Amino acid sequence: MTEITRVPIQPVTKGSLTKLWIGVILAILVGAGFAWAAVPRGLDVDVITAGTGPNPKAGEVVWVKYKGKLAADGKVFDESQPIPLPVQGLFPEGTPFPLEEGKTIPGFFKGLQQMQKGGKYNLFIPADEAYGATPPPGSPIPANADLEFEIEVIDIMSAATFDRNLKILQQTMQQQLGPQGGEGGAAPDGAPQAAPGQ
Repeated sequence: MTEITRVPIQPVTKGSLTKLWIGVILAILVGAGFAWAAVPRGLDVDVITAGTGPNPKAGEVVWVKYKGKLAADGKVFDESQPIPLPVQGLFPEGTPFPLEEGKTIPGFFKGLQQMQKGGKYNLFIPADEAYGATPPPGSPIPANADLEFEIEVIDIMSAATFDRNLKILQQTMQQQLGPQGGEGGAAPDGAPQAAPGQ
């Protein structure tokens, strides 16, 4: 007959049981970390350079310099362009964005309200707060694309100040152009003239 050798089981020592529980807790934490990493990102504003003063509110106009990129590959799809508005004392550099719901994508509207004058920021906008499944026709933005923006806030002004400064600019431009045709006025050089006898 064959004999089986018995091996006695060693009792578990106190230190080993503690190590076992630490291992179980670490495994749970690692699993939770992987689960957290798999959760889609929400709207996120990262401060590169802190600004000063109050955050802009709905109804104000925010002047920014920005660069918009696709989050997936970093391809630039939009960038602020210098506009001929920086008139000393009237308008600062940058592109004006009226902070009104519906004037821009929801994520940009919400993100700008978390920024301050003089600050530089990276803004991550998930697809559901950007263009979602229906990007603008002909744009390089694919459907359901997450977006990232590099934003520098140049200035914040009230809508009333913006409107007043715009009227001043328009009046100044009209004065520089002089009278425009009409009763008793001459047509500007190069403008089509009415045929004689009409």
